[in-house]
Amino acid sequence: MRLDLLGHLGADGPSTAAQCGRALGASQASCSFHLRQLAKYGFVEEAGGGTDRRERLWRLSGRRLSVRLGAKDDAPVRQHLERLVIEREMQAILDYSERPGGASPEWQHKAGIVSLVAVLSPDEAAELKERWLELLAPYVDARRGRTRRPEQRHVRCFMATTPLTEAVAALPEDAEHG
Repeated sequence: MRLDLLGHLGADGPSTAAQCGRALGASQASCSFHLRQLAKYGFVEEAGGGTDRRERLWRLSGRRLSVRLGAKDDAPVRQHLERLVIEREMQAILDYSERPGGASPEWQHKAGIVSLVAVLSPDEAAELKERWLELLAPYVDARRGRTRRPEQRHVRCFMATTPLTEAVAALPEDAEHG
C-alpha cells in the first residue's frame, strides 16, 4: 500500500487520502493511516488543506526516495525489499506488454525495453547507476509544479545492474548470441 501511495503521489501530485483511496481501490482510512506513517519517516509531507478543513493534501517530500541498508544482518530485509520492487516493476512491464492493441501509434517504436550484457567493475556499475539517475533527473523534476503537455505521459523507467554468475560470465562470446 505504501509503495502504491508513493507511486500515486509521484505520478499524480498532491492528493488527499480520499483521492488516493479512489485511485488505488483502497479505503480512505487505510490511505490516511499509511500516509501518516510515510510522513513520520519523511517520505511524504502535508501540502496544505484540501477543499474543506477535514481534508489534508499530501505530496512527496523534496528528497529523493531511497532506502539505505547497512550491516550484513540487514541482508534478509534488503533481499525482501529488492524482490518486492522487482516484482512490482516486472508486473507493470508485463501488464504493458499484454495490453490489447499495444502502444498508441505515437508511442510505437519510441518506448520499449532494452536488455543487454555489459562488462563493468563494481565501481563502474555504481557510476552507471548515478549517471542514469542524473540523466532522468530533469524529467522527474519536470512533473513538479508544471502542467503536463498533451503529448506527455507518465513513463515507467526501471534499471537493474545485476552481475551474472561466474559460469554464465565465462561463456565464449559466440555462445552468448547462439
